[in-house]
Amino acid sequence: MSQPGIPAFGGTLTSLQAQNGAASASGSPYTNGPIQNALMSSQGYNSQLPGSYPHLIPAKTLNPVSGQSTYGGPQTVSPLSSYQRPGQTLHRPPVASTPVTSSLHSGPVPRMPQHTSHNSAAIPMPSVSFHPGANLPPPLNWQYNYPSAGSQTNDCPNVSSGPTMSGNTNLTSHQYVSSGDPSLQNNFIKSGAPLGPLPTGGPPPVRALTAQKSSHRTVPQPSFNSAINQEGITSSTNNGSLVVHNNYDEIEGGGFLATPQLTNKNPTISRSVGYSYPSLPPGYQNTTPPSTTGMPPSSLSYPSGPQAFSQMPLGANHLTASMSGLSLHPEGLRVINLLQERNMLPSTPLQPPVPNLHEDIQRLNCNPELFRCTLTSIPQTQALLNKAKLPLGLLLHPFKDLVQLPVVTSSTIVRCRSCRTYINPFVSFLDQRRWKCNLCYQVNDVPEEFMYNPLTRAYGEPHRRPEVQNATIEFMAPSEYMLRPPQPPVYLFVFDVSHNAVETGYLTSVCQSLLDNLDLLPGNTRTKIGFITFDSTIHFYSLQEGLSQPQMLIVSDIEDVFIPMPENLLVNLNESKELVQDLLKTLPQMFTKTLETQSALGPALQAAFKLMSPTGGRMSVFQTQLPTLGVGALKPREEPNQRSSAKEIHLTPSTDFYKKLALDCSGQQVAVDLFLLSGQYSDLASLGCISRYSAGSVYYYPSYHHQHNPVQVQKLQKELQRYLTRKIGFEAVMRIRCTKGLSIHTFHGNFFVRSTDLLSLPNVNPDAGYAVQMSVEESLMDTQLVSFQSALLYTSSKGERRIRVHTLCLPVVSTLNEVFLGADVQAISGLLANMAVDRSVTASLSDARDALVNAVIDSLSAYRSSVLSNHQPGLMVPFSLRLFPLFVLALLKQKSFQTGTNARLDERIFAMCQVKNQPLVHLMLTTHPNLYRVDNLSDEGALNINDRTIPQPPILQLSVEKLSRDGAFLMDAGSVLMLWVGKNCGQHFFSQVLGVQSYALIPQTMTDLPELDTPESARTVAFICWLREQRPFFPVLYVIRDESPMKANFLQNMVEDRTESALSYYEFLLHIQQQVNK
Repeated sequence: MSQPGIPAFGGTLTSLQAQNGAASASGSPYTNGPIQNALMSSQGYNSQLPGSYPHLIPAKTLNPVSGQSTYGGPQTVSPLSSYQRPGQTLHRPPVASTPVTSSLHSGPVPRMPQHTSHNSAAIPMPSVSFHPGANLPPPLNWQYNYPSAGSQTNDCPNVSSGPTMSGNTNLTSHQYVSSGDPSLQNNFIKSGAPLGPLPTGGPPPVRALTAQKSSHRTVPQPSFNSAINQEGITSSTNNGSLVVHNNYDEIEGGGFLATPQLTNKNPTISRSVGYSYPSLPPGYQNTTPPSTTGMPPSSLSYPSGPQAFSQMPLGANHLTASMSGLSLHPEGLRVINLLQERNMLPSTPLQPPVPNLHEDIQRLNCNPELFRCTLTSIPQTQALLNKAKLPLGLLLHPFKDLVQLPVVTSSTIVRCRSCRTYINPFVSFLDQRRWKCNLCYQVNDVPEEFMYNPLTRAYGEPHRRPEVQNATIEFMAPSEYMLRPPQPPVYLFVFDVSHNAVETGYLTSVCQSLLDNLDLLPGNTRTKIGFITFDSTIHFYSLQEGLSQPQMLIVSDIEDVFIPMPENLLVNLNESKELVQDLLKTLPQMFTKTLETQSALGPALQAAFKLMSPTGGRMSVFQTQLPTLGVGALKPREEPNQRSSAKEIHLTPSTDFYKKLALDCSGQQVAVDLFLLSGQYSDLASLGCISRYSAGSVYYYPSYHHQHNPVQVQKLQKELQRYLTRKIGFEAVMRIRCTKGLSIHTFHGNFFVRSTDLLSLPNVNPDAGYAVQMSVEESLMDTQLVSFQSALLYTSSKGERRIRVHTLCLPVVSTLNEVFLGADVQAISGLLANMAVDRSVTASLSDARDALVNAVIDSLSAYRSSVLSNHQPGLMVPFSLRLFPLFVLALLKQKSFQTGTNARLDERIFAMCQVKNQPLVHLMLTTHPNLYRVDNLSDEGALNINDRTIPQPPILQLSVEKLSRDGAFLMDAGSVLMLWVGKNCGQHFFSQVLGVQSYALIPQTMTDLPELDTPESARTVAFICWLREQRPFFPVLYVIRDESPMKANFLQNMVEDRTESALSYYEFLLHIQQQVNK
């Protein structure tokens, strides 16, 4: 079943230590890259979406254009021998010869004081990691995709007021309209900002700047000898030749310096910066139209797209020390004693740091919700990175729903002929006919077609093309980017119909959701759909056009599964819609009398895989218990009394069946999404592999029951609506490239690493995040800017091949102080969380906890010893890391890493899956919830969105000190909202918001607020609705009284307070201070 160019699987799973899990015992080629050490193992679970805080996210409407892009990367991946093997210790020097300092401790490891229970030893943490990034605001003057109003995650009023189109709008033509504004020139380097290869083009002559040191670098021989190399010569961009490819590596283009024929064409390349071409006039700015998003305006200077800026000739006055620009950030230079200033949590959502770049470069930069780096100032050398003891990595949210997205339809996609980087705002135009790559510094010719600018309808302005004016852009890919004709959208649903499943009543909800959303499934006239049900046997359903009713076909031989009548089981949705509707109406009643308790999940998955192999597509699997029959059968492993013991061994799969099947699925472009609805232990550690390695997702509804747990029913319905109607990309690959000298070595997320740096994503969805860890492989002294580019090549649900490209530009710095100044504490925390999940799986939970603690100790020790001139008493931290100890303490108390026996094993595994698969914004909210007082909401500072007033109460510290019995407090913990009402809260709040007359009359199980005709009710409901609109999952609301069973969950999230098994924030700070000041 393997795809051309993809090795077939063989061997058994040993543990989850390599990028896609561990290398198999027999040396299976399916290991996803080098085996990593403790916290550097890449993929244990899906990385959360690293985005930024909710107020930065555009309205939660779906963008009709579903897009993914492929990443082709100049990353160099070190040989396997330089990486940690399963039995090795945590201490691994990275690619450079200097050891990773944050993961090294000489002598005994400092331990957390044992407080009432398990506070594990502090073990150092590796210093490299990545976070998925940010959302890009849109450009004004070309044709955009507007989100479809029907794709809301929940039932709150739609936030978007922009023009909407129904369904998945097909953006095939890109109409550029010139605004006629005069062109302005742009000046890239702020006085004091690092100078490097100019992000965008400039006036014709190439003039080296006298004040700048001219450096020459020899282009090394290409290091890749695989098929990857060929793509350097096949792109229509360069010579128009059409080459038949046999794998995705060739299509997307190889890694760094992948084309052999370029070996000595440009033996020396000067990196001196010439003049740049003028930028796009203001009329083409990528600004968000008013009222298109439901978020408060961001104070960040992230581009909405191409904006006007003048390019003055760069003179010596622009080449001052890069630190001079820091005067613009006086706050950033503050040194804080956390023991005296503990309350550092801002009252508004935390903003990502703005890189210290000239404002004209920053204006073009990628939005941090799509692409975000843990350090916004990149250290010149690995030695400097090691000294800082902070992880270096990227967080990506590459397929995020965007309110507007520039889409280019052109036969010429311009890419570097050496490293295959897509042309972007941060390249330099040496003259009208030549541009220099900002990743490998290769000088390339500008193709004739690129000389014409469809925006201005002028010739000779390549620097004004939208590709050079937008850090996020989508290309309609020509046929060279296809291995086969684009696949049709194929959706296969696999339902557990055992006695246990029927008892939960889930089939009624799922079938009703499918009926309601059948016409909204992303697709076109080629869309196919099919259904399989299973208990101890497997049931197929023939939906052939012309039948009067669906036909059930039962296969009882689960040892050797075969497909009966394969041509009638996956049918065209349009042609067989009535039969599909009939089946969905009858399915919930078909098994009501069943006494069959067995579950043959493994054979059912094998059957589904065989059915989908010819086309690829999405498999949605619903399971309610531990599989008990056939291949993939599992045994109970949870021991309730040892849920958090140091020797927890059940975080790893008990069989390699699900991983091997997932890899087979990946090879045939099938992704598997698992919906687990179970009150009993179901071994999610084993089952989750089917989604993890096939680029699917896991959804978990513990104790789902249609009568006993109505809140979970509501949650499933809302999340299914989003799941069924959101955009989707099929047969995708992604590659991340970075400037020469930087190297990517570990990936986090749900995917399979196909060839060192090419991520295989049979499906890509807008709610998935990814992270990567990086190292500085060669000194960056010759450059003052570095860039990162992700490219996602995918097939849209309309059958179009598309490439979504994001490019991020950051300054290079030479001092430790500048590295600390640019630290992004949320991105660092998110990357460390990904690394800690891997460490939990490959070593132990206590090792992961210790490593998290040591990450704080090591970085603050480095700051104290190398940056602070006078050592004052207390815990001195740079302003950028003022929340680092708080966020790490929150991680230690998060379900993934907490001690104590209250976390069920499947719940812990699911939390780890979420860490690896969620964007950063959602991970941070789950880790450190937001607390608001809501009994006194007012319109002061409120947002006005589509004639709705959304109050913006201040965010409070997570401590019971902030609660009072005469108030009501709402905690937003990401996937759950908890409204705690004090006994002495005003009668006004009871009657005007809760609709009851007294505290005693609040129902114990209240999970909805009534919509009353009062201003107080309107404000509270609008605020909760607005919070729900900002995420792809549905947070359930619980109203909590003092005696409510949910009160313990509410208090569990008070991360600054002491618990039975964890320190308070102040105690944690004292421990950190004691270790730092040793």
